[in-house]
Amino acid sequence: MFYRVLTSVAALTLIATGAAAQQTSITIGMQLEPPNLDPTGGAAAAIDEVVYANVFEGLTRFGPDGSVNPALAERWEISADGRTYTFTLRDGVRFHDGTAFTAGDVVFSLDRARAPDSTNAQTALFAGIERVTALDDTTVQITLTDPNGAFLFNLAWGDAVIVAPESADTNATNPIGTGPFIFADWVQGDRVELARNPDYWGENPALEAATFRFIPDPNAAFAALMAGDIDAFPAFPAPETLGQFEADPRFSVIVGSTEGETILSMNNQSPPLDDIRVRQAISHAINRQDIIDGAMFGFGTPIGTHFAPHNPDYVDLTAHSAHDPDRARALLAEARIEDMTLRLMLPPPSYARRGGEIIAAQLRDVGIKTEISNLEWAQWLEQVFRGKDYDLTVVSHTEPADINIYARPDYYFQYDNPEFQELMANLTAATDPAERAALNRQAQEIIAGDYVNGFLFQLAKTGVANANIEGLWENAPTQANDLTRVRWTTP
Repeated sequence: MFYRVLTSVAALTLIATGAAAQQTSITIGMQLEPPNLDPTGGAAAAIDEVVYANVFEGLTRFGPDGSVNPALAERWEISADGRTYTFTLRDGVRFHDGTAFTAGDVVFSLDRARAPDSTNAQTALFAGIERVTALDDTTVQITLTDPNGAFLFNLAWGDAVIVAPESADTNATNPIGTGPFIFADWVQGDRVELARNPDYWGENPALEAATFRFIPDPNAAFAALMAGDIDAFPAFPAPETLGQFEADPRFSVIVGSTEGETILSMNNQSPPLDDIRVRQAISHAINRQDIIDGAMFGFGTPIGTHFAPHNPDYVDLTAHSAHDPDRARALLAEARIEDMTLRLMLPPPSYARRGGEIIAAQLRDVGIKTEISNLEWAQWLEQVFRGKDYDLTVVSHTEPADINIYARPDYYFQYDNPEFQELMANLTAATDPAERAALNRQAQEIIAGDYVNGFLFQLAKTGVANANIEGLWENAPTQANDLTRVRWTTP
């Protein structure tokens, strides 16, 4: 009897160990639910966080270190004048519905993205394309109007993924790409489920299934991780609790950087914000470190312009808009502003809601009143981003190297500076790294000098995961939860 019990215990131990070693599914936590699942038809970062590199792929893609690597294009050649790119596509690739991927799909996708009626949120990425031509099924040629030193970089964005004409119109709710995971289900308000693509052209991922669960409340996110309902939360929304996870051997805390410039956006065409003295006063009223400490519990790097501090071209301009309440009051007096109330629209992320309350108190200290409205993400996109119906808002711009948005007069903060627009045109055409670096530095100084927005901090990537998971990105060179190299290790 004693021997039989020992044998049973040993068998159960082996079974349990084998089950743990063979775990091939993962549940990922996200704070925001995407409004749709088509990265070519929406501006929300949450879309790419689910589908980038998992469901959809482009000609090129970002690696975890920010490098631009081959994806659906296995190689390319660039003409001597820098205007013509000839891409050799991978052979034998199929979309998830079984249709073949060919050069015709590349032509369709890029022509669709740059069409006058395009719904792509980043049409500027494709503005320099003169024509796209399929030379044969596996060769496509893209001709630019002018050389573009960032063209391969632009093609790596989620907005530039390749879609098929057969399924493009329904990708918002039934995404069909060429990636290593297939869309399985979307229970709105709760989760999106993916399954491994058995016919993937590349190396198969270790995971057989992945679930993205949407948990907007930071306290609920903490509880879900502690209970094991969530295996990882790559952008964990409650940094004040990271110390508890660090002390718990069940978890790994992963702290890195992002491309997220977190800013107090100002509507530059809305009086009195159309007066640079008022925007300057607001910038001097802000105490960045208090916002980082109060809203992010110390996680974040102060910025003085719209550029990532980890980029070698970054210029530290924080002193240009240093915290100086007396200077802020003097500027408001000079602008003859005595009684001003501004609408402060805050989207759901905790950095925005918490940071917005701190900013409101700092503005009140120099005589600026605010009316705070907490908006849901869809409402923020409609009213603020598209409708430009706001005065102030707090948001993190997580797109990579996106200072060029300041060259778009119709962008939601409505900054119109012809000098800056010309500089961005020169940057686009520049291919020499030294010249591009100099133009990037000049661009940072112009928008800082115009006090376009209140530049707050670079968003840190604070993630928490089961200690037996490896392969999650430490840094976020783009807005993605790339699962292609994620696996469970043997505990």
